[in-house]
Amino acid sequence: MLVGSYPQPDWLIDREKLAGRFPPRVRARELWRVDPEWLAAAQDDATELAIRDQERAGLDVITDGEIRRESYSNQFATALAGIDLDNPGEALDRSGHPNPVPRIVGEIRRRHPVNLDDLAFLRRRTDRKVKMTVPGPFTMSQQAQNDHYPDVRSAALDYAAAVNEEVADLFAAGADIVQLDEPYMQARPDAAREYGVEVLERALDGIDAPTIVHICFGYAAIIHERPEGYSFLPEIEGTSADGVSIETAQSNLDCSVLEQLPSKTIVLGVINLDDTAVESAATVAERIGRALPYVDAERIVVAPDCGMKYLPRESAFGKLESMVAGAAAVRVEAAG
Repeated sequence: MLVGSYPQPDWLIDREKLAGRFPPRVRARELWRVDPEWLAAAQDDATELAIRDQERAGLDVITDGEIRRESYSNQFATALAGIDLDNPGEALDRSGHPNPVPRIVGEIRRRHPVNLDDLAFLRRRTDRKVKMTVPGPFTMSQQAQNDHYPDVRSAALDYAAAVNEEVADLFAAGADIVQLDEPYMQARPDAAREYGVEVLERALDGIDAPTIVHICFGYAAIIHERPEGYSFLPEIEGTSADGVSIETAQSNLDCSVLEQLPSKTIVLGVINLDDTAVESAATVAERIGRALPYVDAERIVVAPDCGMKYLPRESAFGKLESMVAGAAAVRVEAAG
């Protein structure tokens, strides 16, 4: 499966502008090339292309490619009550640079479902399993300026309540898997250890369907240096999430850490997004093989390291084909 995003076409979004800035935390309508009158229809067409590419490549689980989003988080984060959209705040990005962010001025509440229409569009266009992604509450609390709550933990818990409502509605509407994107658990491990698990559990409260938590080192197009290991990962074993999505390709991660996640499905990132060159199936198979001493094969789902939105579409599609072929080769070897 994809982690979430797939490249948006050049005719839909200004990819040069997209790549030349940090991922937007507030709305960034200037990125779209299409007139607002026709934008929704254009996004539908581009989403259908992303769905078809995933099916042609042979993926088992399909996403909408996050084609309608300017970033993985801002669509949901700016749809909530309690945010002053006209006067953004400022917070440091994980790279240490200041970035405009949502400014919290009241209680965080979900006004309405945010991604149900996107799910319905996806569900109508494929008969394969589908996954929807939602930004995690811990991460959204770190990507905001808090001018209302007594502390960030309190804000994060209200973000979690909003996420919980969205996740419940997505499953009720037919999602097979819902993923919570929590990259800031890796970027801010001290705060994550203080209250991140509590916040995540609030977001998953009462959810009895397959959920995944994605934790990464940041988009490869923006964050080029990778640590050798995760600063926050084994802690996910103590949560009710069914799986965890990690990256191993670009970082050359020591996969022995996966022994500390014995009950979780491992969504294993095996596609390097820092290089547009398409890996061979043999390279993908070797990367999968690095995890097999520590995780039973039936607990592994193969994926790219992170979202693919910054790659050229031709490169992204080729990488998906190699990913599928590499996984197939490992299946044959495991069976024989």
